Amino acid sequence: MKSFKVKILLLLSALLFSTSFAFAQKVLVKTEIGDIVIQLNPEKAPITVSNFLKYVNANRYDGATFYRVVRMDNQADKKIKIEVIQGGLGDDSTKNFPRIRHESTNITGLKHLNGTLSMARNAPGSAGSEFFICINDQPELDFGGKRNPDGQGFAAFGEVITGIDVVKKIQTKETGIGEDNQKLKQPAKIISMRIID
Repeated sequence: MKSFKVKILLLLSALLFSTSFAFAQKVLVKTEIGDIVIQLNPEKAPITVSNFLKYVNANRYDGATFYRVVRMDNQADKKIKIEVIQGGLGDDSTKNFPRIRHESTNITGLKHLNGTLSMARNAPGSAGSEFFICINDQPELDFGGKRNPDGQGFAAFGEVITGIDVVKKIQTKETGIGEDNQKLKQPAKIISMRIID
């Protein structure tokens, strides 16, 4: 009987925990350059939002960085050009949760517009902790876009509602040269990420 009660309590706890993901709408991203507020879209991208909030709730983004910026002037080898800043845990794989199923924009109906928050990935289904924010509209990152050769696009799941000026400041920071021409010489530190709504 005791073990049954424990199982019920664990089930209720898990349900409450997952429900908090569904209703959590906004995340405050405090950076050393300024604050960014992100509105998440759990209704349209539940898998991707839930994954992102796992990292937020476990404080795994605290001390992470925005470390890569893609501008028109630093992607000479790319026929299809984009503008984004990328952040996350970088090379620290010890803090990663399991990879998630890809929620492409043809499923969610979301688009990569100015300020869109989306998941970085290699193959579909390889997204984990790395994310990016679009600067200007980026239709080539949607399903069917040509930036990624597989045509599956990236998983948009939210948007910047305040702090796009901070995003743009990060994008203009100095990058390296050669193979490191998209890596920031001094990555922009993420102080913390917290749910605020």
